[in-house]
Amino acid sequence: MLAYKLNSTALQVNALLPQTQCTRCGFAGCLPYAQAIADGAPINQCPPGGQALIAKLAALLERDVLLLNPQHGVEAPRQLAWIDEQECIGCTKCIQVCPTDAIVGSNKLMHSVLHAECVSCALCVPACPVDCIDMRADHLGPAGSARALLSAAESAYAKSRFDARQARLERQEQEKAELLAAKLKALREKLPAGSNTVKAKENQASD
Repeated sequence: MLAYKLNSTALQVNALLPQTQCTRCGFAGCLPYAQAIADGAPINQCPPGGQALIAKLAALLERDVLLLNPQHGVEAPRQLAWIDEQECIGCTKCIQVCPTDAIVGSNKLMHSVLHAECVSCALCVPACPVDCIDMRADHLGPAGSARALLSAAESAYAKSRFDARQARLERQEQEKAELLAAKLKALREKLPAGSNTVKAKENQASD
């Protein structure tokens, strides 16, 4: 996970963002966009947040209220990802891009979406090589109506799941690096210094 030296303004902005991590704003996620806004980027590039978010950001930052920039999308009712389980090939590509671990399944086994955890980012749709994922209206609202924006509590929960996922991925990368280093150390002890095998492993560790 990228490290940001967030000032208080960026932290306040990030707290208002919907935490869908959808990248439709043109940045790698909500945190990078929050930092960019604090540095002067436009406040109207978040379709999931819509005009309500723009108004909140304008009040916080004492800027003019703008219309949502259509180049980044339009406001729409929330949608959830659905996987056609008959077509799913179990490639795990959707799992790899889901920012909140809302998709479960294993390699070569059917995947399913945990709709209570889905934040409508739609990142899984282009990741699917067999086009078996589509976005459908979230009808979990009152009386089966389509829901609009994530609530503040839902956004906070989404952020907690995203942060947990990032921490897990970083831990896995660290464990992988430590395992490779241990194997390289053991290999050095067995083979003569400067051997091609050792050099190859050292090159792999540095990649």
